[in-house]
Amino acid sequence: MEMQTSSIQPEGLSVLEACKVSGLGRTTVYEAISDGRLKARKFGKRTIILRGDLQDFLTALPVLK
Repeated sequence: MEMQTSSIQPEGLSVLEACKVSGLGRTTVYEAISDGRLKARKFGKRTIILRGDLQDFLTALPVLK
């Protein structure tokens, strides 16, 4: 039986991956991290954004009326 790994999604995203998932630009993501609106973690030189933190950030954005 062969294990399918294509359905496994990493919990931690790089900034580039977070950009692709959210549709936001790299500068916007870094600004949100710098402002404290988007939580990010460091592991060595890598900046990691948890999927849940990205979802919380996107959900907290203002709703257009």
